Amino acid sequence: MKPLFVLLGAFVISFFIIKLFTKAFDLRLSGRIAMAVMLAFTAIGHFAFTKGMTMMLPDFIPFKTEIIYLTGIIEIIAAIGLLIPATRVWTGWALIAFFILLLPGNIKAAIDHIDYQKGTFDGNGPAYLWFRIPLQLLFIAWTYLSAIKF
Repeated sequence: MKPLFVLLGAFVISFFIIKLFTKAFDLRLSGRIAMAVMLAFTAIGHFAFTKGMTMMLPDFIPFKTEIIYLTGIIEIIAAIGLLIPATRVWTGWALIAFFILLLPGNIKAAIDHIDYQKGTFDGNGPAYLWFRIPLQLLFIAWTYLSAIKF
């Protein structure tokens, strides 16, 4: 839920700041800035809640801690890439693939009732997927519309 609030809040703020300085509305730039802010916000979680996030990975995956750190770094790189015109489209496609690859971990977290912030098994459970899957689809559409679509 927090990433959605960060995404929407950053969008509104950047939208009005861009309008103030350029006298024009730029939905796509505001969308990319908002996604970059949201990615930077969620990347922090990879370093602050590493133990809980490792619990989201399937048991057969080795180097769980390193993978969580790596995905946090990927989110930071993607945030920067969205803001650079020469890398915007490539970053958008990579980010869409990244969001798709993260979905199984979110499904596992819901099924196993993982609370990644506490690193416990008393999270929201499968009902959370009714929010998380549409949210993931929103992130994919948002990325496509703000970074890729011409």
